Amino acid sequence: MNIGLLEPIYWNWWLLGVILMTIEAILPGFFFLWMGIAALLVGLILIVLPDLGWAYQVMLFAVLSVGSIVAWRLRLRKHPIRTENPLLNRRGYQYVGRVFTLQTPVVNGQGKIRVDDSTWKVMVDRDYPAGTRLRIIGVDGVVLRGALEE
Repeated sequence: MNIGLLEPIYWNWWLLGVILMTIEAILPGFFFLWMGIAALLVGLILIVLPDLGWAYQVMLFAVLSVGSIVAWRLRLRKHPIRTENPLLNRRGYQYVGRVFTLQTPVVNGQGKIRVDDSTWKVMVDRDYPAGTRLRIIGVDGVVLRGALEE
């Protein structure tokens, strides 16, 4: 029964591998890459074992896909990716330790400070008038936590 598959059969797995890797390039998530590699490996195995049944091919693809994804995640856990600027996408944490002047007075523990070209909410332990200098001691979501500069 021919259902539109290419001959020899390993071409189908290679085509699936390329399609999965193309999906990874368009929608990056580091998930389809490993499935694509698994499909390519199944195609290579079919060169050596051309009479491998389709059920075994699918099972081999599933095992290789899951195995490669798990192996990559374990490797990343042991060897995390290092960067020169680990706070690049954590903007609030870049301000911890810096001192800023209150733009508006703190009322009920909340006020605003001016940071470069933006305004940030700041939470402190008590009320302060505008113009008070606060040191940023932490971040709570998108709100900076401050303390009186001493």
